[in-house]
Amino acid sequence: MFTVKPAGPPKSDISGGVLRTSPAFFGESSIAPIRRTQLPVFGSRVNRNGLIRAVISSGDKTLEAASTLEGKESNGSLLSSGGGIEVRAVVTVRKKMKETITEKVEDKWEFFVNGFGQGIVIQLISAEIDPVTNSGKSVQSSVRGWLTRPLNNSQIVEYAANFTVPNDFGCPGAILVTNLHGKEFYLLEIVIHGFDGGPIFFPANTWIHSRKDNSESRIIFKNQAYLPSQTPPGIKDLRNEDLLSIRGNGKGERKPHDRIYDYDLYNDLGNPDKDIDLARPVLGCEERPYPRRCRTGRPPTKSDPFSETRIEKPHPVYVPRDETFEEIKQDTFSTGRLKAVLHNLIPSIAATLSSSDISFKCFSDIDKLYNDGVILKDDENKNVVENLLLGRMVKQVMSVGQRLLKYETPAIIKRDRFAWLRDNEFSRQTLAGLNPVNIEILKEFPILSELDPAVYGPPESALTKELIEQELNGLSVEKAIEEKRLFILDYHDMLLPFIKKINSLPGRKSYASRTIFFYTKTGLLRPIAIELSLPPAPSSPQNKRVYTHGHDATMHWTWKLAKAHVCSNDAGVHQLVNHWLRTHACMEPYIIATHRQLSSMHPIYKLLHPHMRYTLEINALARQSLINGGGIIEACFSPGNYAMELSSAAYKSLWRFDMEALPADLLRRGMAVEDPSMPCGVRLVIEDYPYAADGLLIWSATQEWVENYVNHFYTQPNSVTSDLELQAWWNEIKNKGHYDKRNEPWWPKLNTKEDLSRILTSMIWIASGQHAAINFGQYPFGGYVPNRPTLTRRLIPQENDPDYEKFIHNPQHTFLSSLATQLQATKVMAVQDTLSTHSPDEEYLGQVNRLHSHWINDNEVLKLFKKFSARLEEIEEIINARNKDNRLRNRSGAGIPPYELLLPSSGPGVTGRGIPNSISI
Repeated sequence: MFTVKPAGPPKSDISGGVLRTSPAFFGESSIAPIRRTQLPVFGSRVNRNGLIRAVISSGDKTLEAASTLEGKESNGSLLSSGGGIEVRAVVTVRKKMKETITEKVEDKWEFFVNGFGQGIVIQLISAEIDPVTNSGKSVQSSVRGWLTRPLNNSQIVEYAANFTVPNDFGCPGAILVTNLHGKEFYLLEIVIHGFDGGPIFFPANTWIHSRKDNSESRIIFKNQAYLPSQTPPGIKDLRNEDLLSIRGNGKGERKPHDRIYDYDLYNDLGNPDKDIDLARPVLGCEERPYPRRCRTGRPPTKSDPFSETRIEKPHPVYVPRDETFEEIKQDTFSTGRLKAVLHNLIPSIAATLSSSDISFKCFSDIDKLYNDGVILKDDENKNVVENLLLGRMVKQVMSVGQRLLKYETPAIIKRDRFAWLRDNEFSRQTLAGLNPVNIEILKEFPILSELDPAVYGPPESALTKELIEQELNGLSVEKAIEEKRLFILDYHDMLLPFIKKINSLPGRKSYASRTIFFYTKTGLLRPIAIELSLPPAPSSPQNKRVYTHGHDATMHWTWKLAKAHVCSNDAGVHQLVNHWLRTHACMEPYIIATHRQLSSMHPIYKLLHPHMRYTLEINALARQSLINGGGIIEACFSPGNYAMELSSAAYKSLWRFDMEALPADLLRRGMAVEDPSMPCGVRLVIEDYPYAADGLLIWSATQEWVENYVNHFYTQPNSVTSDLELQAWWNEIKNKGHYDKRNEPWWPKLNTKEDLSRILTSMIWIASGQHAAINFGQYPFGGYVPNRPTLTRRLIPQENDPDYEKFIHNPQHTFLSSLATQLQATKVMAVQDTLSTHSPDEEYLGQVNRLHSHWINDNEVLKLFKKFSARLEEIEEIINARNKDNRLRNRSGAGIPPYELLLPSSGPGVTGRGIPNSISI
């Protein structure tokens, strides 16, 4: 137990954003002593008669205790007859990096007001109960006086508040902060000096709303983790009150200053009021199930009462206040968006301001994007700018000179510009590329569809035994399956129900695809056959064609076209299912539930907090500009207007929480077999599978860290089941966050420490390693259009087609005209470049932001985290060594880029490496 000591506290100092102490704190200074004020006690609930109403929990009962301020010390403390002693709070506030002149004037005024005790009021709440109020003992003071010594960071400002604390006060467990200013401010932390045991840290890293926006005071807890049953009695009511304030009441439109987390359907993707063609179905129902998003409460559209009105860019979509990008991140993302706007001009320029978009005419047109940039004529500049209504900043950029923009050469062609043409590179990318999570072992033959044959034709695949065995060097299909040497990339059943609708869109022509791979004795994966299917037609009930690599010129080009269609399907499934759905969308309910049901004092909240950063904001931006009706994804990927319906169908038929764990996913796809002797209990079928091999290292380290952390806090046999917050959290994830899947039998139970560790490891893996593996390679792999086309615009010409002769005479033109147009390609390249970029303020796995260094007051936990960090450093060395091992030909060799997507660390920019803690882009 802490006790008050009469000696003055040490002076504090800021070094690199971390509060440190120095013995001269109470030396001579210009800080006036802080007198007791006549302000009422803030926090809890202050009624108009001066009564404090504190909610006290006692078992299942809720009691209310009230007491008047009359007759008490005016600073809110309950002084003993022996008087009290002085302690000091150091309040650290962060200012904006870039301020307008008006903001600078306001900032100076706030600095002045704070210094004289008129801006911020703070109230210390003891962990012990006051017998008079039945709530925590309290003392209150205004922040009065600023610390005038120079700081290393000009954006950091420190203020002080003095308190007279009764001798029997005990240890403070919470602080109530009231902001009397007219606008919010960002509170980094409060440190209390003067108690035995050293300074007490109250990490905040939060926006404090103005009292005019919300009369409730903010509750900041000290950096001690407590299970609900362990909560000190003096702050138990505040723990409950804080959670209630975060949940809100589910009503009304959210305001920018709110920090309320609630659920809603995906009903904000369409804009029927603007254009009926932009209407989109609601996702999150029996017909179209989907995870829930964060509620904004905007009113319905006029055209459709079930759809929510949209807020178009650049206006922000609501997310709880602390979920918004910090200033560095905002600048990075804004720069990326500006870059994307500029890139969107390139096709119009390349087409000489043509009213219709054009294809790339030859491969050198694509190369020019990296080598030469795009040159403008001055007369054309003006027309383009005025027609597109671009802002002044863009106009200035364009008027600087003729050479406007130049793309960075993507990693996939930087080392070998012809690698994308080769079959072995096509196969290698299924194991070490942007989407290495769909290849699976071929378990049985013949290959059968599970779709309704009455609608989609006979279930049998056109990939016959005879056709496949021609490519197996004398091996039978049965023997190849037995030896685990046949693999498949199967998008048939997922895509075929959408093909007719997709192909009715202008400029879209797709197939449902299956691709068979053979794992050779030399350890290389080789594609041997591709099946492309269309919906059955009266003249062709089994509308399926099979392509092989062949040996003549015509088959060479049709094989290349077939691979392009497979890559296009793979790109769509990657973006809409594996990237958006399985990481971004499915993580959002976990984040909402964590804030709603787990107190910030809860050890599991503290564990998950770094893995939730920025995700709600980036998801809101995606709904605004990327996955919305008419957005970038619809414009640039094959599914077009049906993109999110495809994502919903995949959620309905494929997604299940228990299969999101990396070992479980590998076992499900047959890419690994159970092996208790291995660290994760699985052994890879293909040893040289970079995503899985490196991923299992990250998974294993994360699992060990999580298990040790959970074991540290849950020490009793029934401690998991008796944790009411934890059980409410898991129930809400299943029954609200994933409402449409709430009755599925595969949801894990949450009864034991082992259950909890598995659930948490999956969530952290999804937010960190899984997202990194399928996001940060988007530009390195997708920035070269022929390597990874995101859409196809033509079917493969057949001998009786009118365009067949054109194909025979100029196959290169047919190939390029089948891919995205110049406008579509440069749009998606710009977006991929932005999405592949690490922000300068990125926080990586195993690292702690220097401003969060006091996240927990537990030396054992800090030792465990240090061990986790050290293990990640070892893993980085292991991966680097693997990338130099010439036996691992999927990650090393002539022209082969190393596999670095699961290297834990990275610098800013498009590096193709690094595992951020959270889904932050």
